[in-house]
Amino acid sequence: MNYTIRELKQYETKLLDTFLYEAIFIPDGVQAPPKSIIKHPDLQIYIADFGKKNDVCYVAEVEGKVVGAIWTRILNDCGHINDETPSLSISLLREYRNLGIGTELMKQMLLTLKAQEYKQVSLSVQKANYAVRMYKKAGFEIAHEHEEDYIMTRKL
Repeated sequence: MNYTIRELKQYETKLLDTFLYEAIFIPDGVQAPPKSIIKHPDLQIYIADFGKKNDVCYVAEVEGKVVGAIWTRILNDCGHINDETPSLSISLLREYRNLGIGTELMKQMLLTLKAQEYKQVSLSVQKANYAVRMYKKAGFEIAHEHEEDYIMTRKL
């Protein structure tokens, strides 16, 4: 599949609504929450007013359609390590998963964060999420383990 990875354009930030929703892990057999869930303040911190100083976002585009996004920002979320470590979010539209696009988005983001001289990046992921394997393959390690999720970090 041909795709392009590029920076998110400022006028496209509304696309992050879609990818924030797609980033919500929904276990098999569990009904998906309504799309309005992304309006909750605990989720809005990931995308509200995106484009500030330390915000970085790349998207994957197939035939002019944005099908995936990876973004980081410094925030106090469930994957928070410290105020110098950006928190990472990544998601793809369902039909574009398991095609290597997420891995390429991840590689681009890690290169960018390293070039910006960050020491590490963090994320939070539910233990049951199949993405844990991808994160481990990308060099993330478990920094903290909770009952249902991991906080993972990747040294840069």
